[in-house]
Amino acid sequence: MDHKDAKVVELDVIPMLEKKLEPFQLIMDTVKKLGKDDILKVHATFRPTPLFGVMKLKGYAGKAEQVDKQHWIATFVHKRNKHWLDAGISAEAAEDAGQEVSDGLSREDGLSREDNLSGEGSLPREDGPAVIELDNRGLEPPQPMVRTLNALVRCRPGDEVVIHNDRVPVFLLEELNRLGYPYEIEEQPDGSAIVKIRKT
Repeated sequence: MDHKDAKVVELDVIPMLEKKLEPFQLIMDTVKKLGKDDILKVHATFRPTPLFGVMKLKGYAGKAEQVDKQHWIATFVHKRNKHWLDAGISAEAAEDAGQEVSDGLSREDGLSREDNLSGEGSLPREDGPAVIELDNRGLEPPQPMVRTLNALVRCRPGDEVVIHNDRVPVFLLEELNRLGYPYEIEEQPDGSAIVKIRKT
């Protein structure tokens, strides 16, 4: 099939982001309904870098294009159709999902380059897995989920990510179940929650 014949699914999450709402679940629900040859276009107010990592885990390749100051379009296709992304796209824009995660980090995504590369409390161990600790308290959606998923994307199998959130991250837990990553929840007296996640 040629990309010109593929079904294009447009998803505009800009209104949700402007209201400081978390669009991740809506995006994942849309992804579940995609056909193998469908093209997903997500409209956002910033370059949704961590989303590329999540989509890569789900078997998709993607690219991001900025069309206005507060308007980015992230396009995703099944990895077998990755060549569609290169049609008429410059080399800079046609980065694959892995390159987006390593090269496209920005403060707007809720993480600085330093946070992404090392984690807030990265504790590498020569004799075992690394432990990355992230304090997500006080952050507005979608930053807590964005930071956590991005950390998991950068981890190696066996590494652990420990997060401290203002509350139990229900949507994140649903995604962890889909990805098959085991986790433990420790609810705190102040209503916050510590979640220990192991990448498998």
